[in-house]
Amino acid sequence: MVEPVRKAVFPVAGLGTRFLPATKVMPKEMLPVVDKPLIQYAIEEARKAGIEDFVLVTGRGKNIMEDHFDHAYELEAILTDRGRASDLDSVRDLAPESGKLSYTRQRRPLGLGHAVWCARQFIIGGPFAVISPDDLVLSEAGCLAQMMEAYNEVGGNVVAVEDVPREHTNRYGILDVESDDGRLAKARGLVEKPDPADAPSTLSIIGRYILQPEVFEHLDKHETGAGGEIQLTDAMAKTIGDVPFHGFRFSGQRFDCGTKAGFVAANVAYAMEREDLADEIRETIKDFL
Repeated sequence: MVEPVRKAVFPVAGLGTRFLPATKVMPKEMLPVVDKPLIQYAIEEARKAGIEDFVLVTGRGKNIMEDHFDHAYELEAILTDRGRASDLDSVRDLAPESGKLSYTRQRRPLGLGHAVWCARQFIIGGPFAVISPDDLVLSEAGCLAQMMEAYNEVGGNVVAVEDVPREHTNRYGILDVESDDGRLAKARGLVEKPDPADAPSTLSIIGRYILQPEVFEHLDKHETGAGGEIQLTDAMAKTIGDVPFHGFRFSGQRFDCGTKAGFVAANVAYAMEREDLADEIRETIKDFL
């Protein structure tokens, strides 16, 4: 029986320069998709997957996220006085319980591996999840919840994967696949951002991970990889052979909200899922086309 995953790390220290000037003072993770910020979607996905403790790895200018997940007493009082029960519930229920949401700082932007390493004191020897708010997955069952089912079957390290065009392999961590049943791909290796000609496959890792604590043995060394950064992919690769490693093909549509096109597409797709917006959005799109 595998050890259950109850903790999740959210790397949110990035500068969000692709979205300037909007992100000059506003954290990218607070940009809204329809009416909820990206970080809230990530927290909600984790809660639905059974996560109980949440760690945000932040940087300078990210304090607004702490305020977002705190009580807003004046706003709640106004909504109560005006009888806006639905809106009141939406701001009261978005945060985990007191003591379950923690914050730590990544003082220098040294890569995803370094961001995860900054949360090591909160993990304390057990399995944990990593969720990137940039990757938004629209699905009936949350992406992490789907991964939990697969993890309960195979244990070890499990990452969410999808096939990408070969010319895009230099944007992702890529699996070197040993076997593949169409749902779970067992990896014998990982390569961070390989040139298309050198990529061992086109199966790319997206921003969802279930990891065993052995990964910290390698992150502790602070070895740099692609781009001169401390790469999480490199540390995961070094655990293969000691820890089972699988890529999981999830059900749902992924939006890369780290790009402007992906962010706009996510807003349209999530709006189309809303009964109160779908018809109006559909007509607006028809007008544009």
